[in-house]
Amino acid sequence: MAKQVKKIIKAQARGGQANPAPPLGPVLGQAGIDINAFCTQFNEQTKDKQGQVIPVVIKVYDDRSFTFEMKQPPAAQMIIEKAKIKKGSGEPNKNKVGTLTKAQVKEIAEAKMPDLNANSIEMAMNIIEGTARSMGVTIE
Repeated sequence: MAKQVKKIIKAQARGGQANPAPPLGPVLGQAGIDINAFCTQFNEQTKDKQGQVIPVVIKVYDDRSFTFEMKQPPAAQMIIEKAKIKKGSGEPNKNKVGTLTKAQVKEIAEAKMPDLNANSIEMAMNIIEGTARSMGVTIE
């Protein structure tokens, strides 16, 4: 018989740097997960993505065991890295903070494709371009 899913938790942690401290520890503790076991497994799987923000979906089962699925880093984080900026603009319609080329947008869209609700790479590129515009990044 398959295990019964008790709870699904969505969280974000830095790759290779998950620890029992807040914000991750209390969320996992409330669900009854062995926090150290999760941190060890997560850090082991994300050691190549050191420092990147990694969204993770954790399924907690009735017997307090768990499985987790990692997603791609947020689109905004990928845009910041590609555009080499510190953060998005507070007034994106007035103050532009950086630029991206179509090729860079396509790279981000291809990496993000499994997590996006898009049927084609062009649709995914439109989503990424919209995110970039809302951050004050222009597309060339």
